[in-house]
Amino acid sequence: MLLHLDASARRNSFSRLLSAEYADAWRAAHPGAGYTYRDLAARPVPHIGEAWTELCDHVLEHEITDPARYQEAVRTPAQRDAWAIVEPLLAEVVAADVVLIGTPMYNYSIPSSLKAWLDQITFPKMSLAGRSFVVTGARGGAYGPGTPREPYDHEERYLRDFLRGHFQVEDVTFVHAELVNARLDPALAHLRERHEESLAAARAQVRVQALAEAAR
Repeated sequence: MLLHLDASARRNSFSRLLSAEYADAWRAAHPGAGYTYRDLAARPVPHIGEAWTELCDHVLEHEITDPARYQEAVRTPAQRDAWAIVEPLLAEVVAADVVLIGTPMYNYSIPSSLKAWLDQITFPKMSLAGRSFVVTGARGGAYGPGTPREPYDHEERYLRDFLRGHFQVEDVTFVHAELVNARLDPALAHLRERHEESLAAARAQVRVQALAEAAR
């Protein structure tokens, strides 16, 4: 099953374009497999509240590591309301074989809509090992290895560390279209060709990656 998330505030964004092309290729190769789509920008997930922290504390204190048992932590009306938000989000990610995240880089990191989703589904000592994550991204500048802005990339580094550290997920692929701002910023106009090359390479890579995942 493919869980497809988009987080860009733009309806017509490059991260959405790349995630859609990945999803289309994956679904064509898996015509009978399940597919779930969630637009985190159009339908934002609420930020966690105190009742969520109480659920989290109960899970930790009672050493509950199986997501199927998390509901045991619900004891109050407020916690029931918090669980009503968590339950469908958690069920989607647990059911997925591949989680596809289309996200731009905002202010060197990820959109708050994506962070809210991550907070809602993350519990202590929870494992999603065995699943694949694919992140299709768009960045205004160039943040690849060896670039001057590489140290400011808190998007890919954060997500890679988060997925490994919290979920024990090692199979994470990133595909980025870079220098998007060259399309608008006169100061970056000389880099427009490099942006177009980056976008073309990213579009080709997502199709190859989708077919590789489908062949597993």
